[in-house]
Amino acid sequence: MKTPLADRIRPKGVDEVVGQKHLIGEGKILRRIIESNEVPNMIFYGPSGVGKTTIANIIAEKTGKTLHKLNATTASVSDIKNIVSTLDSFLAMNGVLLYLDEIQNFNKKQQQSLLEFMENGKITLIASTTENPYFYIYNAVLSRSTVFEFKQVEAEDIKQALLRGLNILEKEEYKGFEIELEDGVLEHIATSAGGDVRKALNSLEISLLTTSADGNGIINVTLDTAEQAVQKKVIRYDKDGDSHYDVLSAFQKSIRGSDPDGAVHYLARLLSAGDMQSVCRRLLVIAAEDIGLAYPMAITIVKSCVDSALQIGMPEAQLPLAEATILLATSPKSNSVTQAISMAMSDIERRDTGDVPMHIKDAHYSGAKNLGHGTEYKFPHDYENHYISQQYLPDNIKDVKYYTYGDNKNEQAAKNYWDRIKKGK
Repeated sequence: MKTPLADRIRPKGVDEVVGQKHLIGEGKILRRIIESNEVPNMIFYGPSGVGKTTIANIIAEKTGKTLHKLNATTASVSDIKNIVSTLDSFLAMNGVLLYLDEIQNFNKKQQQSLLEFMENGKITLIASTTENPYFYIYNAVLSRSTVFEFKQVEAEDIKQALLRGLNILEKEEYKGFEIELEDGVLEHIATSAGGDVRKALNSLEISLLTTSADGNGIINVTLDTAEQAVQKKVIRYDKDGDSHYDVLSAFQKSIRGSDPDGAVHYLARLLSAGDMQSVCRRLLVIAAEDIGLAYPMAITIVKSCVDSALQIGMPEAQLPLAEATILLATSPKSNSVTQAISMAMSDIERRDTGDVPMHIKDAHYSGAKNLGHGTEYKFPHDYENHYISQQYLPDNIKDVKYYTYGDNKNEQAAKNYWDRIKKGK
């Protein structure tokens, strides 16, 4: 059976790994650990196909430890015991490195079975998970391990892996043939992989496998073939370019303009390009910036939708994100919060606003009264309707108004209430 391309081009050293420069770049923490040969128990957290297994292999090779791989989906405690039984043998003279994939599938008892060997140093554990380890991994294991978060690999880095894979394919399966790629093929495969190097390499293999050589021995892979191989159409979207900001801008402006159809369209563009993180962040911003106090519960609901999306991942994540998008697009709008904080921040930056009034300074310490702090403060709960008029802003800006009630039902109800209370009606 032919070995998958992703395994054949698996890097042998840290410098060959694409992506994860925040962990293995020059001088970064994981690289320093690898170079020291003193490897602690570690948990690699991140999506599939981003180099977790590759780096575990490199660590095993660098330290001279015997590498054992288990997948927690199918492994059991007896598998761990079998590994332990080799500890005193010639095969494990430098110790054992256990790479446990998908550790979140081990129950508490199974995870606890690792503790004894982690503590006595006979086994160095590198566990990987696609789920948040702070939710799914037993605390005793977590406290004995260092957590490293792996991130999606950028398209430009994936492209480098594709070029290496193409080089291997030309030397092996397609020796004697000439491979030509239509403009945009590598870029499309790299962009459509969603940060997953393995997925991109599989798509490259499929593209070549489904393309026949012409009479001159030339295998010409077209963009249409690449689209079919990844089962996505080409999307003009660059996470670092103008198109990225154009789509995000259109997404927010559609929601602000109360157009759910436009909002869902741009949501689909963003998700199809694999940019779920930007969507999650922008939805939370919109809930505060454009809906605000017109529907204060919106941000709570959106946060729940975002958390759900991040937990379940794509493709199902599109459902809670679409729910949040449509909710915001069809909610009443108010930017009174945005205007209030913008004006306040501007005052802080541009003018001398003055000191905090004496009567509302902290008075919870010995000697505060001697300084006059808090002595004339009126406790609102001691008064009717829990309100008493007093100055809160510094003297220099005591008459400034930052917040203006929005014209929506919710804020107008609050305005009417306070107008009645403050006027003594």
